[in-house]
Parts: sequence; C-alpha cells; structure tokens
Amino acid sequence: MMATRRGGADILEAALRVREAARSATSGAGGVDAVLAALSEVVEYDHASLTRWDPLRRRHTTLAGSYPDDATAYIETRLHRDPVFPVLRRPARGALWLGDVPGRLLAASPGFREVLCPLGIEDGVAQCLFAADGRYVGMLNVSTRGPRRAPDPARAVVTLLTEALAAAVTAHAGPPPEALATPGPAANAPRPGGLSPRELQVLAELTAGRTNRQIAERLHITPRTVGTHIEHILAKLDLPNRAAAAARAAAWGIGPSR
Repeated sequence: MMATRRGGADILEAALRVREAARSATSGAGGVDAVLAALSEVVEYDHASLTRWDPLRRRHTTLAGSYPDDATAYIETRLHRDPVFPVLRRPARGALWLGDVPGRLLAASPGFREVLCPLGIEDGVAQCLFAADGRYVGMLNVSTRGPRRAPDPARAVVTLLTEALAAAVTAHAGPPPEALATPGPAANAPRPGGLSPRELQVLAELTAGRTNRQIAERLHITPRTVGTHIEHILAKLDLPNRAAAAARAAAWGIGPSR
C-alpha cells in the first residue's frame, strides 16, 4: 500500500472512526471487518488481522483479517509459542513495532523468518488486547511492506485504541462466567442456553476437566448436586456428554473463575 503523508490531526480524526466502528462491533450493530477497514486510515497496511484468544483450545481465532492463509494459520496456532510473544504479552508493554524488536529476537522468531520475510514485510505493529479485568482476549497484527516514517503519530494512537479494540474482540468471545453467574441486575439478563447461574458455573468448571467431586469442592455443593446440574445442562443444550458440554462452553468463551 502506498504511503500517504498525513498530519496528526488527520490520524486522530481517523482514530475516532476506528473507535466508532469498534463500538458498533461491540454492540453487535457492526462487524469486526469494519474496524480493520477504519484502522487502515490510522496505520496504512498491506495485511492486518484482529484475533480472539481461545483459552481452552489455546489458540487464536481470526475475527477479521487480510493475511494469506499460511500467515493466518501461524497467527492462530503458533504465534503464542513464538519467542517474541512473551514480550508482546506483557500488559504494560503496549504496542510493539517491528522496527523496535531487537535483532537477536527477530533472528529467533519463526514468525519473522517464515511468515513476515517471505511477504516482504519491513514494518508493522503487534498489540496484545486485554479486557478490563486483565484477561488476555486477543491481538491486533498489522504489517506493511514499506518502512514507516519517523516521527509517526500513529504509534501513540494505536496504543490509545487498545481499549476499544479489546472490547470489540471480547464481544465476540462471549461474557465471562463470573458476569453470567453473579446475582444482581446482571442475573436478569438472557443466559446462554437458558441455563441457570449455578448451571453456568458448573458448565464453566467442566472446561477444566474437573470431576464432580472437584467441582463440588470449588462451588461448595455436593457431588450429587453437581451431577444433577450436569444432567440438566445436557438436557437443556441437547448434548450427549460432559465433553460436548465443555466444547460448547469453549465456543461461548466460558471458562472457570480463578
């Protein structure tokens, strides 16, 4: 993509459009594709993606993106094991631009050698996204074949957009089980599958592969009661066994509380 010189005011105005697109995606009124389209006015790119982190399957899922298939596969299934990822994953780290990564770290990165280099990528940014409660929820990846100019006002703007991007990604991951199962106003909201708050708690525990006795100890109920809840969960969701229930919970983004 050919670079266009724009001032800080232009980029800030474009950032407002990204936030608006992210709000629409969060509310369900728009798609994540529109967020990336708006982001191209802030950071001109050749390839970009927004991914959601699946903690049970331990992989990323692409919500919107323009990378080739092999690059998308790397981001989804191997990026979290790349030597660069622990640096990205630090909540206080902020966005990491390719030009700022130490050479020794790039040399050890399969993602750089096997994915970015063959695409002719010279610059770009990776930004880990965190929910308000500190959970890692996904990632923004942006790549360009041309080096970016310095100083670059887009650097600060990308970091400022993190909260809006995280909210858009989280909306596609489903609400955390604590929010679904906590008494109060939230308890009156529609719940997945028509499950009760306690059934949602039990369902969340199933994703960790815990036995009825282990679940009972964590939730301070009897193993017999856990068994009854599981029977009700399987009946309500029309599922054959607890493994299928755990898979359904993972698809909804539900996991056990800490």
